[in-house]
Amino acid sequence: MRKQDVIAKLLPATRLPVCSVAEAFAPSNIALSKYWGKRDAELNLPVNPSLSVSLGRLGSHTRLSCIDAAQDEVLLNDQPVAEDDSFSRKIVSYLDLFRSEDAPRLRIETRNNIPTAAGLASSASGFAALAKALDQLMGFNSPPAQLSAFARMGSGSASRSIFDGFVEWQMGVREDGMDSVAVRLPANWPALRIGLLTVAAAAKPVGSRAGMQRTVETAHLYQSWPLQANTDLEKIREAIITQDFTLLGQTAERNALSMHATMIASWPPLLYWQPESVAAMQRIWQLRAEGLPLYFTMDAGPNLKLLFLEQDQAAVSAAFPDLQVVAPFVQP
Repeated sequence: MRKQDVIAKLLPATRLPVCSVAEAFAPSNIALSKYWGKRDAELNLPVNPSLSVSLGRLGSHTRLSCIDAAQDEVLLNDQPVAEDDSFSRKIVSYLDLFRSEDAPRLRIETRNNIPTAAGLASSASGFAALAKALDQLMGFNSPPAQLSAFARMGSGSASRSIFDGFVEWQMGVREDGMDSVAVRLPANWPALRIGLLTVAAAAKPVGSRAGMQRTVETAHLYQSWPLQANTDLEKIREAIITQDFTLLGQTAERNALSMHATMIASWPPLLYWQPESVAAMQRIWQLRAEGLPLYFTMDAGPNLKLLFLEQDQAAVSAAFPDLQVVAPFVQP
């Protein structure tokens, strides 16, 4: 089933803007239990469910405005993006799914306050913000579950960035994917801290989409991944409910390393780590052996996300002076 077919069943045939300007923010999210692999690449339907925590005010802000022009205009962090650039093509292709052919062209202005395409989920927050702004512009008034499904069609992890806090992306079973949506868990953890350790801010050489496909097609080790991912998610959900930090940290770190193991077992090998990534892991393991309750997780990129509690923030920051600390459940 194509994205166009799904959308045609849900939205009116004629889709024109109801206002000239719309804007929205969506947070980046860090998966504690990862999504890696698709059962349907066209609709971005996952092989396994996943669970994430948002990064508060770190994410993407997108502004859409109607313009009198023959082509859409795309800007990223105030810089024009060429029409033939892959970023522009992805944005315009996504917009075309939801608007009529005679709809006015748009200026799409996206600002990320996190590095783009470096394994910090900028595509997730970017497509979630785009979906939110587009929903306003077109007057769809989509319920949250539908908006999450629409965001997923741009980037799988974007389904989770529609919400803040702890969010579970349910894999679903329907062919059209409309039950593959994210839901916010009714839980807060004010003492939880996320530390962003940026090893490299440059765009990664192999994107997540291509990396997933390579892993699924070539890594025999991947066959055990879905079962572990489901088990890990249940443990992390339990850890959140009981606020068991050790269970949360151990499970999230093991889940991330298992996912990267499937990538390394792909052919050609897919290794997102840099030497500095490994050095940071070794430092974290050393600190934990010395009694500091500190764990990490990693997405498809070289950067680490450290997991710790408020009471240990001073010690963690002393060990990693360049760490950017996020308190997901504390209002700024």
